[in-house]
Formats: sequence, C-alpha cells, structure tokens
Amino acid sequence: MKASQPILAVTNLRIVRDETVIIKDISWRVDPGQHWVILGANGSGKTSLLSALTGYLMPTAGELSLLGESYGQSDWRELRKRVGIVSSSVRQMMADEEPALETVASGKYAMIDFWGKLSRADRTQALKLLRSVEGTHLADRAWRVLSQGERQRVLIGRALMARPRVLILDEPCAGLDPAAREHFLQFLERLGRSRNAPTLVLVTHHVEEIMPVFSHLLMLKQGAALASGAKAGVLTSRHLSAAFGERMVLRAVGGPAAPRYALKVSMAAGRMM
Repeated sequence: MKASQPILAVTNLRIVRDETVIIKDISWRVDPGQHWVILGANGSGKTSLLSALTGYLMPTAGELSLLGESYGQSDWRELRKRVGIVSSSVRQMMADEEPALETVASGKYAMIDFWGKLSRADRTQALKLLRSVEGTHLADRAWRVLSQGERQRVLIGRALMARPRVLILDEPCAGLDPAAREHFLQFLERLGRSRNAPTLVLVTHHVEEIMPVFSHLLMLKQGAALASGAKAGVLTSRHLSAAFGERMVLRAVGGPAAPRYALKVSMAAGRMM
C-alpha cells in the first residue's frame, strides 16, 4: 500500500437483499492519520456497512477498496487478517478458562479457544501487547473472572496481535457501567494517540463516546450517508436531529482543546418526521 493511498475507499456502495435496499449508494474515504466514528440510530446500516468492509456481505453495486486492495480482485479472507475487530460477537465466543495471555496470542492465528503451545516469540509479543493495553496484570487471569472493561482491553490486544492497519470497534462500550466506560474511553484516547497506532473506526450511537482523538465522522440514516467529513462540520445538532428523528441539542463539554459531547433530546418540540 502506497502512502498516498487511502486506508479504505467506498464509492457508491449499494447492497440489496430480497428487494430491500440495505445500503444506499454510500461513498466514504478514510486517509492515513485519520480516526473515524460511524454514528447512527439502530437500523441505520452500521452493521451492514461493517459486514461489507470485512467481506462478509457482498455488495450489489459500487466499488470497495481496503488497504489498497479492491473487492472482487483480492482474497478478502487474507485481507481480513489485516483488520482488527472488537465486537460483542467475538467477546461471547471466548473460552471461560483461557488465560488473557493466550487470548491475546490467539489473535495471530484468528483462533478462538487457543489449544496450541505458545512459542517464545508469541508469548513475548502477547505480553508486550498486554502492556500496551494496560493489562499486564491480567496475563494469567481466566476469561471468566475478567470484568467487561478488562475483556474489552484484552480483545483489543488480541486484535493488535496480527498487526492490523485498521482497528474496528463495534459498540465496544455496550454492557459497561459508567465508570468502566469512562476508563475504557480514556484508554482508547491514549491508544489512538500512541506511536504507530492503527486507524481507529468506532461504531456507536452515543455522542458521549466520541473522544477528542477521533477526527472524522460518518453519520448514517436508513442505510444512507447523512453526512461525512471532519468532526466539527458533521457533529451538529441539525445532523443529529435528522439522524435520530428527534429534535436534539448537542453540547460540547470539557473545553475547546479536548472537547467531549453531551446530547439533550428536546421533548417539548415533539417528534420529527
């Protein structure tokens, strides 16, 4: 992949299943150095878009390239190994008794419930990644005794084991209590600003989870791109009201240097149509 090439590029992507249009002509480009948020209500097409990006859902029309490789011309099964994914579906498949160190190491082999013997190099790399996700103390702990927040960090370490260029975080804060969520979000901020960090793509429907490190935003509504681009121009009360079908007021908190966001639904104004 050349430095001038985008990390991913989607042009007029359309997905139709059983005469239902799931993705409606989305165009989207992610360049090196950017970290993106995909934001939208339930049913807006976030999961379908991710499935297309990772080769699990075949496009009906349009063009899709990832890390310089084009869909239909490259082996997406091999390309998928260069994209780390942290999602609730992966979290639910982990073996209860597997130590965190083995869970991280298993990411190199895309294997659930690792049964092989770790090489010295794999163990060293897994320990290094546990340290990078601030989980060195978790190395020997079984999956079943880890908290939800600890599990998410271990899964990020697992995803990084294959040295991905892109790390997709599919609603990673689901199930976390408020304190655990904030600790995890602060960790994401540090990860995104670390040297040689992969391109982060956070999928969420909560503006509170959009950390300062995220520079760009793709907002979806009913399978289409409602707005896309630099965060300051896309994350607005007007766009959020259109995306969620309610009159909403976005408020920046925490100061201009490192803004965080809060959202208020204007119930008095009634439901938008």
